[in-house]
Amino acid sequence: MARIFSGIQPTGHLHLGNYLGAIRNWVRLQQEFECLFCVVDMHAITLWQEPEALAQATRETAAAVLAAGINPDTNILFLQSAVPGHAQLAWVFNCVARIGWLNRMTQFKEKAGKHRENASVGLYAYPNLMAADILLYKATHVPVGEDQKQHLELTRDIAQKFNNDFGVALFPVVEPLILGPATRIMSLRDGTKKMSKSDASDFSRINLTDSADSIALKIRRAKTDPNPLPDSPDGLEGRPEAANLLSIYAALTDSSIENVCQRFGGSPFSDFKQELADRAVAALAPITAEVNRLMADPETLDSILRSGAERARALAAPVLDEVYRAIGFLQT
Repeated sequence: MARIFSGIQPTGHLHLGNYLGAIRNWVRLQQEFECLFCVVDMHAITLWQEPEALAQATRETAAAVLAAGINPDTNILFLQSAVPGHAQLAWVFNCVARIGWLNRMTQFKEKAGKHRENASVGLYAYPNLMAADILLYKATHVPVGEDQKQHLELTRDIAQKFNNDFGVALFPVVEPLILGPATRIMSLRDGTKKMSKSDASDFSRINLTDSADSIALKIRRAKTDPNPLPDSPDGLEGRPEAANLLSIYAALTDSSIENVCQRFGGSPFSDFKQELADRAVAALAPITAEVNRLMADPETLDSILRSGAERARALAAPVLDEVYRAIGFLQT
């Protein structure tokens, strides 16, 4: 059976973009694949995090994944930091990957900005840890957004170089899974920017912990333009906010942009926004309620994560042994 690994960072509140772009796909993939879902708290500290906030966000992220429908009995849900093999294999990959490869990673340039000399080494070497996350379990497929494709290509390069350097066929060539049209949900305040946990305005995103009233208010206040909705996708050219809201509606209803345009073409945004708010509340309210229930029962949540970590360590241990033998490390 093909094996999927996917991770999500516990930084800030999870939002609608995380749900439609990743978590909902995880729920669907668990029916067809052996899946490992990881809260990647080690990746989170490539930028400084307030410790108590990180701990809270880590639990909230795990709760949201479970609330969305991930079954921890048939899949493995765990914290990255609870499996030492991630860090151990990442160091091996630091010695396999080439500096030139990392210099080409566009995400480091974007996150470090003009102050790259002050960026952490962890942020620079982030893609090597991501490769370790995936290959520690010999995952065959990884669901990725467009912004992660370059990192997955690096994972493939590292796997192939390790195999060639040590004359083994240890790591698979991982394949990307790019799923669905709603992999990139944009800000409600600026349709040219991705919906983000770090945006200063809470009205730029719909959090998975928002109340029904808050969701409806944010959608009513979402930026639009003065023109009515078009009756075909061609009419969305140059209208990023309109395109974003229609895309969200299409994703929530599992329909196409064409069908949404045909249904609402010529309508004012006020009517459409009410329909969109109703759909969003219907989709998210049960998730929010379950997140709140799980967060009120941290012992149960932590027990699920401990069990997942034990199962992940059991899968990782023989792979790390193979790696160490291939390299020539003594197994004493």
